[in-house]
Amino acid sequence: MLHTAKRRLYFVVAAYFAFWARIVLRRWRPRIVVITGSSGKTTLLHLVEAQLGGQAAYSHHANSAIGIPFHILGLPPNVGSRLHWLSRFVLAPLCIFRRLPRSKLYIVEADCDRPGEGAFIGRLLKPEVTLWVSVYRTHSASFDKLVKNGVFKTHEEAIAYEFGNYVACTKKLVVANGDQPDLVKQLDRVGRGVEVSKKSIAAVSDFQLTTQETIFTINGKTLHLPGLHPKELGISLQLCNQLLDYLGVPLDTHYSQLQMPPGRSSVLAGYKQTVLIDSTYNTGLDATIALLNLFQQYPHAHKWLVIADILEQGSLEREEHEKLATAILAVKPERVILLGRRTKTHTYPKLKAKLGSQVMACITAGEVLAYLEQELKGGEAVLFKGALGLEGVIEALLANPADASHLVRREPIWVKRRQAWGLPK
Repeated sequence: MLHTAKRRLYFVVAAYFAFWARIVLRRWRPRIVVITGSSGKTTLLHLVEAQLGGQAAYSHHANSAIGIPFHILGLPPNVGSRLHWLSRFVLAPLCIFRRLPRSKLYIVEADCDRPGEGAFIGRLLKPEVTLWVSVYRTHSASFDKLVKNGVFKTHEEAIAYEFGNYVACTKKLVVANGDQPDLVKQLDRVGRGVEVSKKSIAAVSDFQLTTQETIFTINGKTLHLPGLHPKELGISLQLCNQLLDYLGVPLDTHYSQLQMPPGRSSVLAGYKQTVLIDSTYNTGLDATIALLNLFQQYPHAHKWLVIADILEQGSLEREEHEKLATAILAVKPERVILLGRRTKTHTYPKLKAKLGSQVMACITAGEVLAYLEQELKGGEAVLFKGALGLEGVIEALLANPADASHLVRREPIWVKRRQAWGLPK
């Protein structure tokens, strides 16, 4: 009952802050570019920022119906207590007089965690351009009811429709992933006179991975990106390229200013000469499969996987975690360590039947750390995918403790949670 009340109040609260945010937008009058999709939008935001730099303002750490108005108003995105919420309500009207960003270009990352969110944000922003990366089964639990009641046949269709609200509100250009049928279907909602461009992974004619960079050849252009990136990033690179063409900005083919946010395939040095690949920002089946394919090509002899539960799947929980087992088996890792009750219930049995003692199922992050400290011999490459405290496991295994600054979830509330999960911090 409390959860239902919070859900109903969500858009009431969002509407209050959006009212004041609209006043700021009328003062500012920026050209708005929306970056959206189930997975990959934060990475695309950073790709665009690497190219445009100070020519634009960016909605870092704010992608929801409440977070985006906060960002427009200049309010901090994180609300830690009821007192902080009260201060936000009081300050919002005063924020309409805030000093405006110098740039007249506003790049906004926009999500759809729940039904109605895409429509709400789309009406607020009315973007000039929308870049739509993907549609996957993320936050699927929020869409269970719509599928159960027959409003949509599948979760993918329901999620795609919600994201489709952004393209329906777009004024001039939509650039989208053309390889996903549920996504492409929504492009029929684009208004008359709006240009639509669809991109395909087939345009990636060459893909090379080294320990330091990833090299893409797309439509005759060779792009060098620092760090590890899956081939699927080729879609985002094409979306970024077209935006640059639209804005008349030259492309830096070496992405020399690219700085990826924490928890997105960062490579860190671990103790005992291990290599720790940190993808602990979040998880989802399709994003995990892309990362597993990447790890399969990573040049290292001894590869271990640490995979946490896929969260917020609702009625799809068993199906997604059983598919996860199939994807893991295809990589043929030396060891697999699972974290969480969902992977233990649905993924572990399939892996155990094939891998035997090579697979371990844990309920807490503390158990994962204890297992790794006991079993790592030295020199292994360990891929961490998912949350539930795995960033704390990586922190405990770092060769240089100062590298913890590159990890996700540094706030005090997460330190307490990690300690409750059996980690040092």
